[in-house]
Amino acid sequence: MAEPEAELEIGRDAELVLAFLNTLDVEEGTDALAAVPPWQEWAHRNGLAPPGELEQARQVRDALRATVGDHQSDQDLPLLNSALAVRLRHGVPKLSAADAVGQVLVACVRLAVLGQWDRVKICPADNCNWAFFDHSRNRSRTWCSMQVCGNRTKARIWRERSRARSA
Repeated sequence: MAEPEAELEIGRDAELVLAFLNTLDVEEGTDALAAVPPWQEWAHRNGLAPPGELEQARQVRDALRATVGDHQSDQDLPLLNSALAVRLRHGVPKLSAADAVGQVLVACVRLAVLGQWDRVKICPADNCNWAFFDHSRNRSRTWCSMQVCGNRTKARIWRERSRARSA
């Protein structure tokens, strides 16, 4: 079990990464990266540095969503203009970034280093695709919500099987 400070860091990083991945809302049909003003608003609302280039943000988000949707996927992130740096804070190296996209990537790296990246997942429901953090002990959660997406899918599969048997 991680130390309380590490748990807090994991929670903050996971929240930021999920918020970034969920700037694309399939169910609502919205995209906070569709234009510069909503992208700037999103970065400001999340307490991040200036947002950086919109096209770069879209490319990073799409690559991360592809990787999270398929952990076997090999995705290359676009060349970043972000200034990522390692700074010493009280004698401890800390990764930092100059813009919002870089800050999201720093959070991704911390989650990976702490062995938590595989807990970031995308709901497989076609009408959802919401990013979520799997808090289950064995990391086996599939749906963003079993009550909504999981239940809909299981009911659809049951109906299809029932129709096939009666045909």
